[in-house]
Amino acid sequence: MDINTLRGIATILAIAGFLAVCYWAFSKKNTKAFKDASMLPFADDDSLNEELAPENSTTEEYKNNE
Repeated sequence: MDINTLRGIATILAIAGFLAVCYWAFSKKNTKAFKDASMLPFADDDSLNEELAPENSTTEEYKNNE
């Protein structure tokens, strides 16, 4: 077995891996999970707002005082 045969096998394995990832990414059973994950940056996290604002004021009052 020479180096060119190994390169051919590596190429075939790389293409198979790429196609497997594409199949996984575009399969119908993962659609809901990916849609949920895409909305994570827009999720409202109230605990983070409470940490940033002083205890006796609301987040809006805190923003107005800056």
